[in-house]
Amino acid sequence: MPLIKRSISLAGHRTSISLEPDFWSEMDRLARAEGRSLASLVGEIDAMRGDEPLASSVRVWVLNQLRETRD
Repeated sequence: MPLIKRSISLAGHRTSISLEPDFWSEMDRLARAEGRSLASLVGEIDAMRGDEPLASSVRVWVLNQLRETRD
């Protein structure tokens, strides 16, 4: 499955994130469900990630959100 790269502005700086289409779909869905922009959601993940890569942190965040809704 090819990665899709999107550019997002975080704290006034442009950055790009490459994720699989399924992760982008979930990020879009979750942002809409929370009434937030995608940039806002990624910004929150970015602020919590520490030294971990942003794309990996986004994937783990999506996984955790799906686990929470399953339980």
